[in-house]
Amino acid sequence: MLNYLWGFMIIIGIAYGAVQGRMTEITNAILDSSQEAVTLCITMIGIMSVWVGLMEIAKTTGLIAAATRKIRPFIRFLFPDIPPEHEAAEHIATNMIANILGLGWAATPAGLKAMEALSRLEAERGNPQYIRQKKNRTATTEMCTFLIINISSLQLIPVNIIAYRSQYGSVSPTDILLPAIISTCVSTLAGVIFCKIMAKWQK
Repeated sequence: MLNYLWGFMIIIGIAYGAVQGRMTEITNAILDSSQEAVTLCITMIGIMSVWVGLMEIAKTTGLIAAATRKIRPFIRFLFPDIPPEHEAAEHIATNMIANILGLGWAATPAGLKAMEALSRLEAERGNPQYIRQKKNRTATTEMCTFLIINISSLQLIPVNIIAYRSQYGSVSPTDILLPAIISTCVSTLAGVIFCKIMAKWQK
């Protein structure tokens, strides 16, 4: 749906510019935007490579495992029906830690593994929908909870936003820290409350 929406907006914009006789400005804007997009991608690749590498070092040295043990009570609170030692809990913890550090790209692989582990957990519980079917599965309460927490994304270090602000010439790119912490705390708290209400309602 978004693809159609953006495509429609681009076509309308180009058509309106052509009618107004401003094709030169449109062509220059397209070229400038393309160059800016490539520059931004190169900048972000460098920044994310550093942070993803640090995440791998932290995982190898056991820091991720230690952090996982620290937030295990919170995971247990959010997902009381997941066995404590199940692989899904580990992947969920890794995803949360990466999001807290503002590493959305590093959080994505852990998030995908967590969803796969939750699917296997449903098969282990004997849910026929997850044993036989590969399509048209219904998301479980745990899957929905994980998705909402992942989207609300509590962040202490918004690396991506700082990089964007730096790329576009912000004098103080780190000024976003406090507003980001407050806003993501509020969104995460709202997500947790909503998940708990819906889980109780379903039961």
